[in-house]
Amino acid sequence: MPTSFWRSPELREHINGLDRSGFAVEFLRRNAAYRRDYARLQRRIARRATDAAAERAAFAERWGLCFCPCSG
Repeated sequence: MPTSFWRSPELREHINGLDRSGFAVEFLRRNAAYRRDYARLQRRIARRATDAAAERAAFAERWGLCFCPCSG
């Protein structure tokens, strides 16, 4: 992503309006290491090469993630 995009007034306004978790999502979705790690996780789960719940928990711990249960 070009540096000029990061400095655009539209993006600055968007990012300034985010709460903590929203900012974290924006950071992670642009982080190449996170995206590679997530793709690796998905491939391992798809191959059934591992316990999906344990892999997801390890992934979440590695990246400092926490998830709230969804209702409905």
